[in-house]
Amino acid sequence: MYDEDDLSLLDVEVELESPLDQIEPLTAESEVAKPDPELMLSLLENPQPQQRMLAARAFSDIEDPRAIPHLIRLLTDNCPLVRVSAVYGIGRNPSQDAVDPLIAQLNRDWNGYVRKGVVWALGNCRDRRSLAPLADALKTDISAVRLWAASALAQMAEVGYEAVVGAIPPLIEALVQDPVAAVRSNCAWAIGQLCRELPSNIVYATAIDALIQAFAEDQDLGVREDAKAALLGVGDPRGLQLIETLEQEGWF
Repeated sequence: MYDEDDLSLLDVEVELESPLDQIEPLTAESEVAKPDPELMLSLLENPQPQQRMLAARAFSDIEDPRAIPHLIRLLTDNCPLVRVSAVYGIGRNPSQDAVDPLIAQLNRDWNGYVRKGVVWALGNCRDRRSLAPLADALKTDISAVRLWAASALAQMAEVGYEAVVGAIPPLIEALVQDPVAAVRSNCAWAIGQLCRELPSNIVYATAIDALIQAFAEDQDLGVREDAKAALLGVGDPRGLQLIETLEQEGWF
């Protein structure tokens, strides 16, 4: 388990947008003209960490499978800024070959920024192998990483039924128990996404029960609103009826 204090520089109240939104552009004109892929590929091997970092960051904008082996290698770079840039580059260029190296780095990297990017990239890779490490990160890591682990688990909706079923229990546990409201909100959103892929069975019913409980009982208004939005998105009759009843009673 990681100590919350060792990476207090991570802001848990950060907006729930893509982590790439927090990365400054490479140049003032980067929105108009993307970096040259050939030049960036060569810079991935540059001996200067600053150049490797800039090149890896460029692949947050560029989709080029040729970069994947280089970005995987940079996951173990000595410079944490290079590692951060590499994981975001992989997240924009997801590859099945990157899943095991990402998992290994998640388990060993001391830097919370890197682990935060890793869970985002693992979600984008949409691979069954990511389920267990993402669930563990949601349970044991620092709050900023847990926040993104919840979002990443929602990507299991595109992996398959068994992955969805496996992702639901850790999300429910965090929805009920996590001390950080933003993490609970992200869990509610993720559960709503996964419920759309489930038939009406015991797993589905348990997930809906958890959303209903969060909507009715969570002390944080934002969590209740996100649980409500998840229930509305799923369209479950029980959830819709409860929302209608509570609103008629002026509960909100």
